[in-house]
Amino acid sequence: MTEQKKCRCLWLDTTKPDYVAYHDQEWGVPLYNDQTLFEFITLESAQAGLSWYTILKKRDGYKKAFANFDVEKVASFTPDDIERLMLNKDIVRNRLKIAATVNNAKRFIEIQKEFASFSNYQWQFVNNKPLVSQLNNIDDYPAITEESTAFAKDLKKRGFKFLGPTTVYAYMQACGMVNDHSNDCFRKTEIISEY
Repeated sequence: MTEQKKCRCLWLDTTKPDYVAYHDQEWGVPLYNDQTLFEFITLESAQAGLSWYTILKKRDGYKKAFANFDVEKVASFTPDDIERLMLNKDIVRNRLKIAATVNNAKRFIEIQKEFASFSNYQWQFVNNKPLVSQLNNIDDYPAITEESTAFAKDLKKRGFKFLGPTTVYAYMQACGMVNDHSNDCFRKTEIISEY
């Protein structure tokens, strides 16, 4: 199948090669590695109110700014670190979002201690198996689901910030808890057969 012939999700702007690579290689692939999950949850919380592509373009900046998403290092960031990050043009310079990332790192570690990994904790919200959606057109995509609402509610109870049901659903899509590739997208069946 040639690149031109591949059918992809309707929301994807195929004129942006980096966006296509993200869709084809990462989006919707089930993730179980805590460091990568911390990266994704950090990027999704930063995205709140912005386009995902804006954050994708700043991903390398986030990686450098937040210690390669080493959750222990980020949890130890001080108010001085937050001030330093407020001057970093390679990330979204929103004080509340930056402070939320440090806070969320601390909460993430608490969950790791309780559940042995963040992955164990998060996958329970989908009974440890990716949910497969039936999506034929752009209007079929939900913004929130019962699962994302329950997950967000539990995260909030545990002290997480900038992770409401809509943001959590985007996170669930990104890390493969939900396979939201459209029915005609070539990645839908590939991911199902691989995982």
